[in-house]
Amino acid sequence: MTEETTTAAAEEMAAEATVASAEATPAAAQADPTVQAAQAAQAAPTAPAARRGGFALRAGAAVLAAALLGVGIGEGILKVAYPEPSGSVAAAPAPAPSASAPPAFGAKSDGTHFGSLRDLLAPMPAGYLPGPDAGAYGNDTELTEDQRKSWVEDSVLGLPAKLQQGVRDHWKELRLKGAGVRSYTSTGDDLVVTVWLLQYHQDAVKADNAFVEALGSDSGLFRTGPDVPGHAEAHCYLPYAAPGDAIDSLVCSAAEGDLRVEMRVEGVAPLPKSKAVTLFTQQLDRLARPGAQA
Repeated sequence: MTEETTTAAAEEMAAEATVASAEATPAAAQADPTVQAAQAAQAAPTAPAARRGGFALRAGAAVLAAALLGVGIGEGILKVAYPEPSGSVAAAPAPAPSASAPPAFGAKSDGTHFGSLRDLLAPMPAGYLPGPDAGAYGNDTELTEDQRKSWVEDSVLGLPAKLQQGVRDHWKELRLKGAGVRSYTSTGDDLVVTVWLLQYHQDAVKADNAFVEALGSDSGLFRTGPDVPGHAEAHCYLPYAAPGDAIDSLVCSAAEGDLRVEMRVEGVAPLPKSKAVTLFTQQLDRLARPGAQA
């Protein structure tokens, strides 16, 4: 897919989100607390009235765009098909002669990862404790096949009804092979971080990450986020927040071979962005080729 096509798809989806934010149903709002938050922002007294309505519309659109960003449905909308990987993939580098066992997890030179996704997730760093559960999936989990199916259903909540089946079809076509989640809470209680690893065809991972970049940077629905040093494929965005909001948030996405890495951050405003980026960098370094060993 070309950069122009990806950007056009992102702009189309951003427009769809803007329209849908004005048409959101009560059922969708009940299902998605972020939509409720957007509606609360819409009801909050501000002046003038036109400014209030404009911000609420943008906030609602950002909520839906953030949902799209999280699931990366650009390729599903455009019906791009990817071939199955051939059987002739590069083998992991042969271990040096020693008495030690080969690594239980890591990255091969062709970008595919092996081992448990719980091992591939960054371990709890100094200054952090296990965070809250990511919905029904816990705070340190490699999802089973049934849980992955449930995750797909959860991912469509809050999206316009006419887009939901496209998301389902997208993941069905991509054959999501693995998913893992781990959450972290800073000991200073100023940051809650949730990291997801999604494993599927690496061409689609790369294209989805490009879609996320286009949606985050070109739709006008997000503030520019911090850079991730050493990882040009990584991008971070901040959803628009109402002036005076006590809580801020950050979304980061990256592609590393056959893994799409998504980090969602919430914290006390002003958000300690450098602290969040450090954790994201540690996660990406762990997945980098030729190996992801600790």
